Amino acid sequence: MRRENFAKRRKALGFSQESLAQAVEVDRSTVGRWENGETEPQPWHRPALCRELRVTAEALDALLMISSKAALVPVAPTTRIILAGPESDDELDAMELARRVTASDVGSETLLRLELAFHDLARKYPSSPPQDLLERVRKYARYVAGLLDAKKTLSEHRQLLVLGGWFSLLGATLHIDLNQQDAATARLRTAATLARDAEHAEIQAWCHETDAWRVLTDGEYSKAVELSKAAQALAPRGSSIEIQATAQEGRAYARLNQPKETYGAIARVHGLVSQMKQPDSPEHHFQYDPAKSTAYTATTLAWVGDPAAETYAREVIAELGAPDDVSRWPRRVASANIDLALSLVASDHLDEAASAAQRAILSGRIVPSNHWRALEVVRAVETRKLSEAKDLREAYEAMRPALER
Repeated sequence: MRRENFAKRRKALGFSQESLAQAVEVDRSTVGRWENGETEPQPWHRPALCRELRVTAEALDALLMISSKAALVPVAPTTRIILAGPESDDELDAMELARRVTASDVGSETLLRLELAFHDLARKYPSSPPQDLLERVRKYARYVAGLLDAKKTLSEHRQLLVLGGWFSLLGATLHIDLNQQDAATARLRTAATLARDAEHAEIQAWCHETDAWRVLTDGEYSKAVELSKAAQALAPRGSSIEIQATAQEGRAYARLNQPKETYGAIARVHGLVSQMKQPDSPEHHFQYDPAKSTAYTATTLAWVGDPAAETYAREVIAELGAPDDVSRWPRRVASANIDLALSLVASDHLDEAASAAQRAILSGRIVPSNHWRALEVVRAVETRKLSEAKDLREAYEAMRPALER
């Protein structure tokens, strides 16, 4: 018989089988066998399961009972958020202490600290390894989830829904970067639900745009157009998300080889960017930096086969690149080198194309969700039988994590 309580607890916390498997470092099929009652978690898996499912060892035993009358899982008191265990760190310990000394179970100080933590993580997104950032996002998302059970005002409840939506959205973005599609989808659904309950149109729009990028990297270009348009319909006028969703629409049209629609989207992005002020934190993932439009144009033109992509890509590299130390590149520069390489392949400058692609690969700044773009250059160089093809292929294979092979 299935372990229904175990599966219900997993789903209640927003985990898919795949995302729980990743959290406790097992195969997805292993979680499936646990839930089907085929096997038992090994002793070394149990502490991680207790941590991720937020239960005691005794409660985990109850979840694992194969019986239609399996015991209900005891929950922690609503006014106390449990932080003990390996995932605890100084940031959350300090936040929890500040929360407990206020009169409210939540309080304005806790909400402010959570908001500042989110913005800090969003600013670190362009330059931090996605796996490292994801661990911190998970901790905060769990903390917010615990606070939703606490006694609070209606205003505090809505603020927690909004914060939970932002953390879930950032988590989904990181899962996409890591090419963890099921986990990304689960977090996007959570973010969309929280945003809908809080009536927060901006987060809802970002959910559509982020999903558009997810399906675009998976080759579903028409679906990416639909999602990008849905994001624009929800987006506040002149907002960062309106610009980003318009840019995403253009990328999708480029992959569909529809030049008229592609150039139309590029023009709309440039028009929107020309009216916006410079953001306080241009590195913030959810604040559109006008400089992004140059990188966006380079990618879009490279995909649609326009030679002008080369000029835009070189501009990004000249402005942001540290030529003597590729490891210090922002992610945008690595992407621009891929755009440059694709453009150079199209214009038969193959030696320089191979060099640009290899520098991007060796920088370590290409996230797994963008490996397919680097592969396009590798295959083009191999097709032309360049002498650099072997070295480029070796660099590409070394970049890929074992799970992709």
